[in-house]
Amino acid sequence: MPMPIPMPSPLGRWWSRVLDIISPRQCVVCGRRLSVDERSLCTVCLLHVPRLNIQFTADDNDMARLFWGLVPIERATAFLAYEPRSEMAQLVYRLKYGNRPDIGEDLGHLMAYELQYGGFFDGIDLLLPVPLAPKRLRQRGYNQSACIAQGISDVTAIPVADGLLRRRHFRESQTVLSRHQRQSNVSGEFYVVHGERLTGQHVLLVDDVCTTGATLAASAAALQGVKNVKISLLSFGLTKK
Repeated sequence: MPMPIPMPSPLGRWWSRVLDIISPRQCVVCGRRLSVDERSLCTVCLLHVPRLNIQFTADDNDMARLFWGLVPIERATAFLAYEPRSEMAQLVYRLKYGNRPDIGEDLGHLMAYELQYGGFFDGIDLLLPVPLAPKRLRQRGYNQSACIAQGISDVTAIPVADGLLRRRHFRESQTVLSRHQRQSNVSGEFYVVHGERLTGQHVLLVDDVCTTGATLAASAAALQGVKNVKISLLSFGLTKK
């Protein structure tokens, strides 16, 4: 049974009603008008999210196996099965290109509520969003992975360590690249600053969509120089093969 996204306070509910009269909010997926208690997704679409439920086998599942032999990780999971041209893909598209950072926080809330009951966040010390290159961050105005991480933090109280992992450049979009090209495109792109703050920590790398695992693997590889660091991985979507 899906868990609800956190409800607003009474004052927040009153203000939401006022805003809904002025500019009604719509479900990102189906376009239906949202109620005061709904955030980004209507209840019907929320029920139909193609959940993977692989957090219960977080050391051996379709996502974790992408990283075997590449980088050592503790556990890995993704929330839903992602298809690029599906209705649910609108969530990620609007988050990344529609100036809707609020969608990221809503998705983080949803993921955290449902994944925490499988014990996925047990022992995690820090949430580490996969960073954008400076140019892409300036263009977009926010990092969608950081928005998701903040939503997770709101529910779990695990702090977000944004800025400790950084990306050098944006070469080209990963969308149309092959697995080998994706790996080459991000190889050596990530680096750590203030690594002492990560020493001995169990960090959870947070990304929006995992396709071949190249970006998360490159991010994890950059953390290998940190003493006694443990790494786990979380993505909102895992692209269906």
